[in-house]
Amino acid sequence: MFEKLANIFRIPDLRKRILFTLALLAVYRLGGHIPTPGVNADKLAQFFEQSRGSFLGFVDLFSGGQLKRLTIFALGIMPYITASIILQLLTVVYEPLAKLQKEGELGRKKITQWTRYITVILSAVQSFGIAMGLEKGGDFVLNPGPGFVLMTMLTLTTGSAFIMWLGEQITERGVGNGMSLLIFAGIVVGLPRAVVDLIDKAKNGTWGALTPILMAGLVVFMVAVVAFIVYVERSERRIPVQYAKRVVGRKVMGGQSTHLPLRVNAGGVMPVIFASSILSLPPMIGSGLGLSTNRYFGPVIEWLKWGEPLYTVLYAVGIIFFAYFYVSIVFNPSEVADNMRKYGGFIPGIRPGKRTADFINEVLTRITLVGALYLIIISFIPEWMMAGFHLNHLYGPIGRFFEHLPNWMLNGLGVTFYFGGTSLLIVVGVAMDTVTQIEAQLIMRHYDGFTPRSGRIRGRRNWS
Repeated sequence: MFEKLANIFRIPDLRKRILFTLALLAVYRLGGHIPTPGVNADKLAQFFEQSRGSFLGFVDLFSGGQLKRLTIFALGIMPYITASIILQLLTVVYEPLAKLQKEGELGRKKITQWTRYITVILSAVQSFGIAMGLEKGGDFVLNPGPGFVLMTMLTLTTGSAFIMWLGEQITERGVGNGMSLLIFAGIVVGLPRAVVDLIDKAKNGTWGALTPILMAGLVVFMVAVVAFIVYVERSERRIPVQYAKRVVGRKVMGGQSTHLPLRVNAGGVMPVIFASSILSLPPMIGSGLGLSTNRYFGPVIEWLKWGEPLYTVLYAVGIIFFAYFYVSIVFNPSEVADNMRKYGGFIPGIRPGKRTADFINEVLTRITLVGALYLIIISFIPEWMMAGFHLNHLYGPIGRFFEHLPNWMLNGLGVTFYFGGTSLLIVVGVAMDTVTQIEAQLIMRHYDGFTPRSGRIRGRRNWS
């Protein structure tokens, strides 16, 4: 294993890419310690500590704890993700944008440019909402007024634009997906705090006499969740493909059997991030504009709080929708079937052409539903552990029926969710994708990969 790790730094191009990625991640973490001017950081941290089991704690996760301290990177990459969602949805309903997406590199650059503009606009709106919310919140602001609002908008919007630039640079010149790695870095930073929190709960006997048993069960549960995530992330449905023999000149080409791999969770963590970012907008905008106490909007914002039944249902529906939406963007069954027929390939028992495309689409529809349900289960783990499912908040007699459920089911366990759910899904998924990219670079240059599946390919040169 050490020899394989050493091979990474023996390839000049790969070494530069990894060091470049680490340097930009260090810049991102450095900016996470620069506070926004005019904010009472102690009061704000105290408020977030009291709200750690709420929706604010969940949003703070994606910023790596920077929203709690309101640093210059407090908005994180959520504005960029939201802008990407808006443009991807528009490509489905707006024909000129769909045509632009099919124009190759030129169209992609144009869409990227529009994504940047929308990101800046969303960042300005969100930062304005945060500034107004802080001023109305009490002692969070040292010197309230228009100057503070403008300074906060300028600081947070600039920070969000700089994060967007960092992510694009990592994707282009580094290793892995830049935006995913920034979220990964923000979550991993919180792992030591989560370990200390669990140790303190064990020492203080938070759960009474059953604390040692529950703590051991929690550790086993965490390991099981990690194993489950790794298993599903590497699972795929393999459709057998047979290529007919072709005579090209004096050579006989083809005739081999292979397979078409379809991942169970083709969308990765993106459906979860998309769904959570969309649902984060109404409470954030509502609190910023002071709509929480409004006669009409107040109840809606209350229903969309983390752990509420309406939020849970919309979150699950959003994950399913974006799972299918993301797969429809990255995978085109008709195009795969046409390419297969062009090179003399066919699925045994299935007629080439439209019938093959329909068969692939049918299989993809079924496994995408399985992948979406898997994402829902994993995503609800932190909600249950932190806030529970507030089924007693349902309307009328239905809510009263659920009032007799145990408190740990309705209000959660109060356990930090760094070890399970969305955060762990992101950490494991991003880590596996990054390792896969590094492994592909090694194999391309005739070095051993990290996993047994990569084969054993000896290096061309011997290093002493």
